[in-house]
Amino acid sequence: MSIINSLKAESIELDNRTVYKLDTFAALLYEWNKIHNLTGAKNIKAIYDNIIDALYPIDFISFPKNILDVGTGAGFPGLVLAIALPNSTFVLSEPLKKRASFLRFAIMELGLENVRVEAVRVEDLDAKPFDMITSRAVTNTNFLLKLTDKVRDNHTQYLLYKGSKVFDEINEASTYQLCYDILQKNRRNYLYIKSVNVA
Repeated sequence: MSIINSLKAESIELDNRTVYKLDTFAALLYEWNKIHNLTGAKNIKAIYDNIIDALYPIDFISFPKNILDVGTGAGFPGLVLAIALPNSTFVLSEPLKKRASFLRFAIMELGLENVRVEAVRVEDLDAKPFDMITSRAVTNTNFLLKLTDKVRDNHTQYLLYKGSKVFDEINEASTYQLCYDILQKNRRNYLYIKSVNVA
């Protein structure tokens, strides 16, 4: 089984080198997950589905240079995006040691030079504002905006991987003025926030 068919089914076109790295990442995660329980994706097909989920927005959004992924977990979406977007630099914020260890191992094995892991909570991250902040299934939108206050400025964008409650979360974030779009695919809502201002 290869990820090529999954990519073709979603009309996601990547060069052969990137496809190879994604397939290698999937195999690494599958083996580590048997021992360390890093993700609920227990088989290769489920891992491929998570990779496709992470990649879907790349055809619709122009990704900037400097990106922070909050709560990367087993690599979704931050590490997958780093593989597919070599011209962007990524910081993966993942406080759980076993997941951070896997991410560092995968980065080394894949020879990725555009990504590093910070094994801290995002609120403890010492960094300049990022061009974009991504996150999947970490917390609600309002709280995530508060947590990342120190690492964003007026130009920071967000790409948040959300479920069916995305519209409720936007309403709850009433202390912010958000300029946003929502991309929808199956049960996934990709919340693309172009600008954040305090209301």
